[in-house]
Amino acid sequence: MSVNDYHFVTRWRVQGTTGEVADVLRNPLDLVRWWPAVYLAADEIEPPNDRGLAQRVRLHTKGWLPYTLRWDLTVVESRYPERFAIEASGDFVGRGVWTLEQDGAYVNATYDWRIRAEKPLLQRLAPVMRPVLEANHRWAMSQGEESLKLELLRRRAATPDARRAVPPPPGPITYAAVGLLAGAAVIGGGLAYLILRTRRNRRRENG
Repeated sequence: MSVNDYHFVTRWRVQGTTGEVADVLRNPLDLVRWWPAVYLAADEIEPPNDRGLAQRVRLHTKGWLPYTLRWDLTVVESRYPERFAIEASGDFVGRGVWTLEQDGAYVNATYDWRIRAEKPLLQRLAPVMRPVLEANHRWAMSQGEESLKLELLRRRAATPDARRAVPPPPGPITYAAVGLLAGAAVIGGGLAYLILRTRRNRRRENG
């Protein structure tokens, strides 16, 4: 696997049925509403055929790092409600597969995501920033799990008041917040360096 290739396996566990979860995940045009931390825009380029395949949606997405990605999602496999697969093209290319399994009152959702970064910025950053880019993906998926749980609660709400009582999904992180995180990382790294240097000096003095 080259430095620009990534393989992520994400596992979610949410209360509900595979049908409920599939109804949410299988509609890419609705991602902007219920997963706004990551999905900024979704525009349908090609509608699905009578088997639910070949739907193509152009997406604009982001994580907590200060860049965005533009890519197309195409549905290439659909076995409702247990499994569906997409192919990605654009700023990255690859394939993602959702697998849903019923486990009592819960659904175990697994997403297998194999992609290659094509965006020039990601290709330049990958050799030195790969752990950060991977952390960015994990953050995005953690927002998705939280957002999915809230969306399921909204869909089950029996009254408008109950629906309004469900908190909104987490929104996109701002670049100001990214700056604060970066600043905290720098400060934390500086403190760690000072502590390490102090310990080394003490060892030399005692050695």
